[in-house]
Amino acid sequence: MTWESIKLFLKAQVSAFSGGLTDYGLMIPLTELLHIHFTISIIISGTIGGIVNFCINRFWAFKSTGGYHGSATSQFIRFFMVVLGSISLKSAGTYLLHSSLNIDYKIGRLLIDSIVSYGFNYPLMKYWVFKANNISCQYAEEGETLT
Repeated sequence: MTWESIKLFLKAQVSAFSGGLTDYGLMIPLTELLHIHFTISIIISGTIGGIVNFCINRFWAFKSTGGYHGSATSQFIRFFMVVLGSISLKSAGTYLLHSSLNIDYKIGRLLIDSIVSYGFNYPLMKYWVFKANNISCQYAEEGETLT
């Protein structure tokens, strides 16, 4: 594992945290104040948090000086597919923890988020959504920069 890969992982976590904070921060008022069922609140807040996360990922965390493998449009479509999967996993997982183990939805959501974030979102963002051109990946792995 190189310093570059560690930096990329940490940047992706900052981005995910920003999107997640937006997501979680909206979920609670939607559920508690507007009385929307938490599974629906997760869908709404997850969509908004996903947009925040996409922007930070594209322009900072996974920014590639050598260019991306795909256009911004194709990245957004792939990102949207990952977010749909992520929201589905979070919503279903939170519901299952709540209904089967009677865990409060706020706590269950945090538990499920950590699993989905590291096991689903990060690998797909790195290797599929924001995949850099091969030449820039090679240089980044070697710790060199393109001039």
